[in-house]
Amino acid sequence: MSISTSNHKKKILKKLNFAIFICSTSRYTQKKDQINDISGKFISKMLKNAGHKVTIKKIIADDKNMIIEALEEVFKLSDLHAVIFSGGTGINPTDITIETVKPFLEKTLPGFGEIFRQISFKEIGSAAFLSRALAGIANEKVIYCIPGSPNAVRLSVERLILPETAHIVKHIRE
Repeated sequence: MSISTSNHKKKILKKLNFAIFICSTSRYTQKKDQINDISGKFISKMLKNAGHKVTIKKIIADDKNMIIEALEEVFKLSDLHAVIFSGGTGINPTDITIETVKPFLEKTLPGFGEIFRQISFKEIGSAAFLSRALAGIANEKVIYCIPGSPNAVRLSVERLILPETAHIVKHIRE
């Protein structure tokens, strides 16, 4: 790690507030007592274990209006630092998370998707290039769009989101 990055990370917030939205029509339409949200629980657990707070956790459908409503909800919260949308990042016709979130981003962080695909390639091979993982900044919040599979969640949260989100928040709120 460079000296500059090291110095920046000394001044970051230690406890961040996150929102998690699981974009899954199949889970959204299930009865509440039958929902098996492995990825959502995993994201929440990893964030909490790292000392962060999950202030919102919802399952929403792969629906443009629901995703926009989620964004509008978090944009109203000044104490929220980061948002994770999990699911809807693939290439199926119903995968619309990227197309819906991207127009709201003031700045994109292309390195997030690039590095995510690089580390995914080491684990799953050429299928990694099917991922359209995305990150960016909107309304002084870091917005992540990650695949919904448990392995993709683990990779993105452990290797990218946890190590860098506080650093990003420091920069966008300077």
